[in-house]
Amino acid sequence: MIHVIRQIERRLGHRPGEGRIAARAALLSVLLLLLGAGALLSSRADAQDGAQDFDPAREAQTMLDALDAGDVAAVHARFDTAMSAAVSAEQLAQGLGALATRVGALQSRGEPDVKTRDDSALVTVPLHYERGELTAIIAFDSERKVSGFAIRPAQTAKLATAAPMAPEGAHYRETESSVGEGGNALPATLGMPNGKGPFPAVVLVHGSGPQDRDSTIGPNRPLLDIARGLAERGIAVLRYEKRTRAHPQQFADGGSIDLETTDDAVTAAALLRGLPDIDAKRVFVLGHSQGGMMAPRIGARDPQIAGLILLAAPSRPLLDILIEQNRRLAILNDGTVSDAENTAIQRLADSVSAVRKGREMTAAQSPMGLSPAYWRSVEAVDAVAEAKAIAQPMLILQGARDIQVVDADWQGWKAAFHDTPRVTFKLYETLNHLGIPGEGDGNLQEYQTPGHVAQELIADVAAWIAAQPKQ
Repeated sequence: MIHVIRQIERRLGHRPGEGRIAARAALLSVLLLLLGAGALLSSRADAQDGAQDFDPAREAQTMLDALDAGDVAAVHARFDTAMSAAVSAEQLAQGLGALATRVGALQSRGEPDVKTRDDSALVTVPLHYERGELTAIIAFDSERKVSGFAIRPAQTAKLATAAPMAPEGAHYRETESSVGEGGNALPATLGMPNGKGPFPAVVLVHGSGPQDRDSTIGPNRPLLDIARGLAERGIAVLRYEKRTRAHPQQFADGGSIDLETTDDAVTAAALLRGLPDIDAKRVFVLGHSQGGMMAPRIGARDPQIAGLILLAAPSRPLLDILIEQNRRLAILNDGTVSDAENTAIQRLADSVSAVRKGREMTAAQSPMGLSPAYWRSVEAVDAVAEAKAIAQPMLILQGARDIQVVDADWQGWKAAFHDTPRVTFKLYETLNHLGIPGEGDGNLQEYQTPGHVAQELIADVAAWIAAQPKQ
């Protein structure tokens, strides 16, 4: 599904990205990294010459100079309406203060990299801090306002290796693998239980955004937790880099939800079936969030998949949820919805309406800067109807503290399948959208608090897989 933080990444008229920090002491850090990260894939098209009268690299350096000098107000004044509504100057200052506490003093900056698309520009600047390597990301819209700002950890390439990567003493081993072939392949990790197979196996399918194989959100890695928890319980697990992360250039024309999610999951399931020590008749798919929403379609595309596990899966149209999440985000920010926030939300609602009416529009006019074609492919997904049309058993899991995929989605699944023997439901009172336990009302801050997916949830998944009849 679309995490609210992924939604923030996308709402600025740019493609989703990665990177995160911590906020309002916590909320702001999320907003800094997530709002700004939204610019990353908007630049995935080939770089073009920018406008002659505007130098994005110089403007970005000027902004960073101002931040270094403590002139946060000058930087905040450059924000567009959506950015200003989401992050106040005070919150920006708090987040930067938290950053300095974590990584120490700035040592130097690298050379800016500039990419342009249409009338927008994306600038990335390497930042060399005392205790870490970060990247500043600044997106400028057609009016030269800042439509995205992020400071995120610098990307480091993961070296492919066949050496075991599992923790010492684990009852499984992990090796590098890949999903797909040639230049289209996705780097992947295969976790195999120790001992003699054949083992049941699971493909893990990410939520929205260009995620890594662990679905890293701040200090949390929910897909890694699930993968290793299942492997410890005798289930092989394949997890992989999402295509929008590994090959963003393939989405220069906007792409589709199937290119983004469905096709690679089907390929991964077929890969598992062909491996030694895997029970080819017991290959399952576990989709989180948007991946859970797409799980029924994945099952329809590949009837050999033995069953589907939907974790925090939307049952309603994503564009409706997107508007709802933006309203919720505004309230979570400071308890009220300001005039500026209402204006931004209405603008989003208008763009959603235009997509649905089939109007001609650019990506910049479309929700979150994603192409209208992409959103129309998403609109064609009816997760509940597609789930009714397949025969595979399903396990539907939901955290009661989830603030992204909420009770309305859970009730949508329950209403459709409450009396269907092939569908099992599990509701966890203390879990959030990531499957991590917490207390009180769900909030954005907890995404920046280290935690792990609940062992109860992982045990329930393993028990459900074990209970499925062998074909």
